[in-house]
Amino acid sequence: MTGGFAIDATIVRAHQDASGARGVSGGQEIGRSRGGPTTKVHAVVDALGNPVRIVLTPGQAHEMTVARELLAPIHGAYVTADSAYSSASLIRELEQRGCEAVVANNPTHRRRNLDAHLYRERFLVEAFFQKLKRHRRVAMRFEKLAKNFLACVQLAMRAPRVRAPLAGVMVNRL
Repeated sequence: MTGGFAIDATIVRAHQDASGARGVSGGQEIGRSRGGPTTKVHAVVDALGNPVRIVLTPGQAHEMTVARELLAPIHGAYVTADSAYSSASLIRELEQRGCEAVVANNPTHRRRNLDAHLYRERFLVEAFFQKLKRHRRVAMRFEKLAKNFLACVQLAMRAPRVRAPLAGVMVNRL
């Protein structure tokens, strides 16, 4: 995939009844933290703010745990991310694939130059999450199974108010 992409993650609170599915083996991507049960939704959006890839992890998981998996198909593009993705190995891997890594500097890492104009494009992934969380079933996880919650997220992504408007479409006003 080429063009521009932004990657980020957001926390979704899980309802108290969302855990404990009977007869189901494996993790259901519900993490335990001081704030209670949570799930983290990781997403990559394109330069228009349309979702490209989504992955769920338990709420306590760091963003870097799935960053390589999410960014694997991207080649020859710019990738914007916040300082949680400022790992030197991830940036080196992106650059080897011909990508321009526009990642905010983590205060504990070596400082790099940041293209401020391209970094502003990161708001697209934040706007995507904001629109996604307008849906009650996504803002508060009620589903016990991860596959059901992922289906709710995918359904909410396709709702008209989450998708980006079509370019060049004229609206006739009376």
